[in-house]
Amino acid sequence: MDIKIKITDRVGVTHEVDAPTDMNMNLMEVVRSYELAPEGTIGVCGGMAMCASCQCYVKSEHELPEKSDEEEAMLSEAFYVEDNSRLGCQIRMTEDLDGLEVELAPES
Repeated sequence: MDIKIKITDRVGVTHEVDAPTDMNMNLMEVVRSYELAPEGTIGVCGGMAMCASCQCYVKSEHELPEKSDEEEAMLSEAFYVEDNSRLGCQIRMTEDLDGLEVELAPES
């Protein structure tokens, strides 16, 4: 099953995209598959929560999984961090996230 999510890219354009829930994809991989950020500017560490290139701001009221210690640590060192910042690589696409709205954080 696919869910619909809205992703606002770094130039302020909002894209409504379909994200599969049966492929264990995370938000960063969805952004990459739709090429919503230039190659090499997102998911630099490959989704290991070791960089903040996939940082995004969660705009909708979805209940997300707790941040891991790695994600907390990475966000504590990142630029442009807000209260609603998350690492896209740590947000798995599940049916619960239908209608999710996020905005990509500026490149650091």
